[in-house]
Amino acid sequence: MQCFTAMESNSMESPLFLVDDKHLPLYRIVWVSDTPHFCGEEDCMCEGRYEVRLEADESLWANREERDCLVTALQQWCGDVEGEGPIEGDL
Repeated sequence: MQCFTAMESNSMESPLFLVDDKHLPLYRIVWVSDTPHFCGEEDCMCEGRYEVRLEADESLWANREERDCLVTALQQWCGDVEGEGPIEGDL
């Protein structure tokens, strides 16, 4: 799977990312899980997948490769916030 990133898009107005079979606008993402889902329920369909939390309490489930590519796309779209150093001031 080749990662599609927002930087490869011709327009930054609505960068899209493919998760499962859905084209997801990056601006709808609230957070991305760093660990795979495990609840122990026998009928759980999301075991081992990574939650992509969206606005309005919605979620999508990504595999490891999709999750890694999505995090890369978010870093490029938002700027590499991890490389900017500590945040100063009151939070």
